[in-house]
Amino acid sequence: MTKLTIVYYSTYGTAHAMASRLAETAEKQGAEVRLRRARETAPDDVVQGQEAWAAHLEATKDIEVATPDDLEWADAVIMGSGTRYGHVTSQLQSFIDTLGPLWQKGGLADKVYAAFTSSSTKHGGQETTLLAMITTFAHFGGIIVPPGYTDALKFDDGNPYGVGKVVDDGGLNETDTNALDHLVTRVLSIAGRLGS
Repeated sequence: MTKLTIVYYSTYGTAHAMASRLAETAEKQGAEVRLRRARETAPDDVVQGQEAWAAHLEATKDIEVATPDDLEWADAVIMGSGTRYGHVTSQLQSFIDTLGPLWQKGGLADKVYAAFTSSSTKHGGQETTLLAMITTFAHFGGIIVPPGYTDALKFDDGNPYGVGKVVDDGGLNETDTNALDHLVTRVLSIAGRLGS
């Protein structure tokens, strides 16, 4: 049984919906899954000053906060974050910054890694955000498993680096769920082959 950790940060809920879909699909395929959120690091008055942000934080308060142990435990890791100026959110980066001791002892190496992101606009920094996470995975000594164009459905979402979602009020659409399902299936397949 492949052990998969999904670590994400979500301000308003899109990355949470994406992470939840990945977890659901992985569990249906027999994986043992840890779904974890990055700790909120924004000042409380800033969070509470935006109704949707505060509501999402409250709605997801029971999801465990990610720790380095969650990555040490895993055979495969998928990280996700909304874009911030073409990069990952500071909240996810803060989690990544706690991984130094685990990295030093080699505890992040030789695992399968992949990434997902979302942005408010079509050219809102999705590719650079995914590439930033991929760069981090390379520093870990990770086995990076992008979706590439390994299935015709990737021509619909068009992102070979991971999964990217342009946020709209409709939630995840069929293109999004197909791309997420393909990503996690590919991650589990490669992790399974490496583990056998």
